[in-house]
Amino acid sequence: MDELELKGNWNELKGKLKQKYGDLTDNDLKYVEGKENELFGNLQKKLGKTRKELTSELRKWLDS
Repeated sequence: MDELELKGNWNELKGKLKQKYGDLTDNDLKYVEGKENELFGNLQKKLGKTRKELTSELRKWLDS
C-alpha cells in the first residue's frame, strides 16, 4: 500500500479498523505523513499481525 493511497483513504480505513478492533485508540491510529512505517509497526505490535496481513486487509476494505 503506497503512501498516497494510505493518506487519501486514511479516515475511512481508520473507522473500519476501530470497528473491527475495538481496543485500538486514536493514538494507535494517528497518521503522520512520512511516518507510515511507525504507524504500521504500532499496529503490528498491537494486533499481532504482519505488515503484509495488515496491508492485505486494508486493500480489501478499499476495494469493497
